[in-house]
Amino acid sequence: MVERQIMNREDVRRALTRVAHEILERNRGAGDLVIVGIHTRGVHLARRIAANLAEFEGIDVPVATLDVSLYRDDLRARGQSQPRVQPTDIPMGIQGKRVVLVDDVLYTGRTIRAAMDALVDFG
Repeated sequence: MVERQIMNREDVRRALTRVAHEILERNRGAGDLVIVGIHTRGVHLARRIAANLAEFEGIDVPVATLDVSLYRDDLRARGQSQPRVQPTDIPMGIQGKRVVLVDDVLYTGRTIRAAMDALVDFG
């Protein structure tokens, strides 16, 4: 099996730093941000982005975790009759906040759409 490395550790660090800067630029700071990581790998990336934001702005940006398994419309197509549900942890209010959804990959947009549906239901 041939493996191809697309990004090394330094490349990932640099990319996440740039993402954090983009978030700050587009939102004029981090004061009203909440970073929501989508299980599983989006949670790890969300925490790293939040750490960068804290370093740049000097404030802690809250991080929440979200499982969208029950909101996906393609479970049967993926061969899953019973989704593997992971905990959702949104301890802070998101009403009136700027929510940044973080996932590890964007392909069809189904996961992000499911995340938005879940957050609307959450309130």
